[in-house]
Parts: sequence; C-alpha cells; structure tokens
Amino acid sequence: MTSNATELADATEPTAVDFQLNWEPNGFQAPYFLARERGFYADEGLEVRFVEGHGSPFAAEQAAKGRAEFALAGASAVLSVQSRGLEPLAVAAVTGKTPAAIYTLRDVFGEPLEEPAQLAGCTIAPSATKTRILAAQLLEDAGIRDEVELLGVDDHTHHRVQHKLLEGDVDAAVGVVTNGYELEREHDRTADELPIGDRLGVYGMTIVTDPAFADENPETVRAFLRGTARGWEAATTDPEAAIDVLVARNATLERTRDVERRKFETAARDLQFTDVVRRRGWGLHDGQRWRRLGRTLAETDLLEGGIDADSVWTNEFVETDDPVLANYADRVDG
Repeated sequence: MTSNATELADATEPTAVDFQLNWEPNGFQAPYFLARERGFYADEGLEVRFVEGHGSPFAAEQAAKGRAEFALAGASAVLSVQSRGLEPLAVAAVTGKTPAAIYTLRDVFGEPLEEPAQLAGCTIAPSATKTRILAAQLLEDAGIRDEVELLGVDDHTHHRVQHKLLEGDVDAAVGVVTNGYELEREHDRTADELPIGDRLGVYGMTIVTDPAFADENPETVRAFLRGTARGWEAATTDPEAAIDVLVARNATLERTRDVERRKFETAARDLQFTDVVRRRGWGLHDGQRWRRLGRTLAETDLLEGGIDADSVWTNEFVETDDPVLANYADRVDG
C-alpha cells in the first residue's frame, strides 16, 4: 500500500482496497456505488472492490482483523466487536443517527404512532438484538419500559416479525426506517414509523478500518473518505442516478426501486444531517454520542468484555479543509 498523497496520485496502478459492506447492496449503500461509478475513488488513486456483507458485526470484525481495508458497520457493532478483544477503528461517522425504528400498521395499532408513550401496554417484536436494545432504551427514557412486553429475538426473525405484525399477533415491530413503508407498499395498509434516532442520540453507520492499516496508510484512508464524501454529495443531489447504479448492478432491485430510493433519501435527509455535520462538516465524530451508546450497551448482556467508547473512533483522517467535507451541508442543502 502507498502512504503518500503524491504517490497515490502519480502511481500508474491504483491502490486496490476491499470495502466490506454490512449487507447486500441496497438503497442505504447507494452513495458508495455511485462514488465508484463516477470515478471519485479512481480520482483519489483507489480501486475499490465491494464485498457483500453478513451484518455489521461481521463487517467490523473483518476490518479489525485486517481482512478488508475498510468496512461499513453500525456503531453498536463496532463497540460489540471491541468487547471481544479486537480493535476496530471508526475513521468517519457516516450517519449521526441510528436507523433503528419502531413501526406498526394503522389498522393493527388503532391510531397513528407518533410518540413512545403510545406504546404503553403494547407487545413489540424486534428483528435484531441491537435494535431491540435501542428500543428498550427508548422505552426506558420514556418511562414506560415496564409497561411494554418487548419480546426476545429469535434466529432469522426479520420477516417473522413482519408476519406477526401483519397478522395482528403483536402491536408493533422493531427494525429500521423504511420497514413500515415496505409493508405499506406491499400490502396496501397504512404504516407508521417511530425513528429511534430522533430521540436517542447515538450513531448509526460508520467507516471502519484496522488501526495498524490506518497508521501505515494515512493517505489511503483520507483518499477513501474524500471519495466517499463525494459519493454522498452526488447521491444526495441526484438520488435517481444513485439508484440507477444500484439497479445496473442488480437488476432485481428494479422491482423495489422506490423502496431503495426511499431508503437512501431517508438516510441522507434524516439520519446524516446532525448538528455536527451542519456546523463542522461531513464525517466528524462527536464523542458524546459514542459514550452514550457505550453506556446503553454496557447495561445489556450484548458485550463480551469491557469497552472504551473513546478509543474506537478518531477524527484524524477527516480533512476539515477539504471543500466537500468541510462545506458538505451547504453543498447538499443548496
């Protein structure tokens, strides 16, 4: 790997890096594919190879073990992997809010779901352990945790919880933003979503690497972040182009094109734009959000050992003088 900006730009062969995704390609990941399609990574001297994922914990682990130069992983997964004795390093905060959401169907719930307090007396089915933990914290903060039956997580539950909701066996489910919209679209039944990120200030997705790789290749890390930020800017200003790239890669997504666009636009509009982004630019971490997430996870049995929420992230590689990163909010809001 090269470690000098001049070498990156002048090299006859681009620097090849693997980018471990958290899941199979979908609308949430559209900016990265658009960045590659439009040559933003190539302009930085990089050849980015995407690797489909099996969840955020797997992605964070691959990066921490040096099996992929970069990974896309949720912040809770980063801390979970750290608790196993590994050292994942989040070098950019992509979405300042968690994508977790509680969703329901209007004809099941009986009224629009707008506030956590409405969930008192309800039964809720979560589709994943980490989103269950965040839902529990939301209910705790609302003072109704003891009044809600928050079910445990079964293996392979994502579609099962949707079936439970469709059949009226539970009052609501826990997943990610747009899950309710997907049900509404497929079954023609009005859905409501309560985004947990609007009320619980913890991080969503992050760019992760191995500390040793970052130390040895700082310019490669900075180049990857510059290319990624440009991908987010381009996708936010032209969402249809971003979805076109996804569909070109996987034609089966044409059937759910509007869902994929909804995923991306929700991420760009609702999850990414925190006050930190507006004030300071793209990618910078706020330690308070990491510490809050660390405290939340420490009160559960999810972690296998101790964590240090201040050691899993760094702002060292986010260039505050780069025009896209520094002026990101103005560039996409205009």
